[in-house]
Amino acid sequence: MKQLDIKLMHPAEQIAIIIGRIYHGGMTTTTGGNVSIMDDNGDMWITPAGIDKGNLTPADIMCVKPDGTIIGPHRPSSEYPFHRAIYKMNPKAHSVIHAHPPGLVTFSIIHKVPDTSILPQARAVCGPVGFAKYATPGSEQLGKNIVDEFKKNPEYKAVIMENHGVVLYGEDIADAYQRFETLELCARTILNAKTLGEPKYLTDEQILKHDKAVNTPFQHFMNVDYPSDERAIRSEICRIVRRACTQGLMCSSYGTASVRWRGNDFLITPSNVQRWDIEPNDIVQVKDGMVEAGKMASRSVAMHFEIYRRNPNINSIILTQSPSLMGFATSGVKFDVRTIPESWIFLQDIPIFPFASQYDDLDKVAEEFKVRPMIMLANDSVVVTGNQLINSFDKLEVADFSARSLIMAAPAGKLNPITDKEIEDLRVAFHVGEKK
Repeated sequence: MKQLDIKLMHPAEQIAIIIGRIYHGGMTTTTGGNVSIMDDNGDMWITPAGIDKGNLTPADIMCVKPDGTIIGPHRPSSEYPFHRAIYKMNPKAHSVIHAHPPGLVTFSIIHKVPDTSILPQARAVCGPVGFAKYATPGSEQLGKNIVDEFKKNPEYKAVIMENHGVVLYGEDIADAYQRFETLELCARTILNAKTLGEPKYLTDEQILKHDKAVNTPFQHFMNVDYPSDERAIRSEICRIVRRACTQGLMCSSYGTASVRWRGNDFLITPSNVQRWDIEPNDIVQVKDGMVEAGKMASRSVAMHFEIYRRNPNINSIILTQSPSLMGFATSGVKFDVRTIPESWIFLQDIPIFPFASQYDDLDKVAEEFKVRPMIMLANDSVVVTGNQLINSFDKLEVADFSARSLIMAAPAGKLNPITDKEIEDLRVAFHVGEKK
């Protein structure tokens, strides 16, 4: 059964869910950060001050009425003044998020803003980012500084707060959270790329090309059947996507999973639903080279189609971004998984294809999976395949763990990979990594 859309929930329920995601995603501390919603009645719902963000319930969320009356069992967040100032500044703002995620705090203390051209979707999701001068937390001056910065550019919906963190707003809480999560992904990606080497940013022309890229125009078909085995795949995809979001391997704005169904028919995630909130009914069926009517399949559907068509042994595909893996994909530094036996057995040697290869050189990309389970697309994503969805997810986890280990090793000392002789022993023992 489809769960209730978060946008249809009571504001207190929405806030409890989102602050839980922020806390459990390692993007704020027990008493740090605050989230608010301005409802159509002019009531502001906001997280309480000094209460454990890891265990907030809807009953803990405070309501501040238009006349200033406070309703609820706690005190409203001490940062209430700048939430109020943002809502007053822009009537289209209906949710505000402020927190101290490590990546964005890093930028706040070096007095810079992350360049969202590091990833193609980030520019559209985050927009240009401002930088507000420091003021005492909870003060009216802080609210003034933040609002003054937002007013400098009508396109600003996110502002880095000097030596403090980040504040951003959205048309609703899902919009605000997607922007928050994507901006933190950008920040961590840039920092990881700098640890490895130097990040390479996309040009305006490259981003425009990506935005305009149209995969093979799939026709739509009506009268869709949903037999029990097909419905089971839909549920499995949703479970894995949520798990990937929980573990920081996907974010609201990016990530695709697909599973082969029958022959070359498969099911794939949609492009117009935030990944955290995907439900079985959102999944798109691709049958006989056509897409289920009334739904928007992932924009990478053509690549999935070609991979399945050319590789009958592949039954699942995950395309995603994680800050560690994208550190390699945006710096161009070789992702050398010859670190521990498991990493190489699962992943083998991983090539990086140039940006937009999935559009410009799709045949070559799809053929690459005949000899390896994973590739990287520069400044775009990683693509992992397997014989089952859980198998693809396992490889993704191994890849992310390996990437994190290599990034942590970079400042610690020289990498000492497994030797060619040891790799050959693994190739023979586990029957993997056969050469072309």
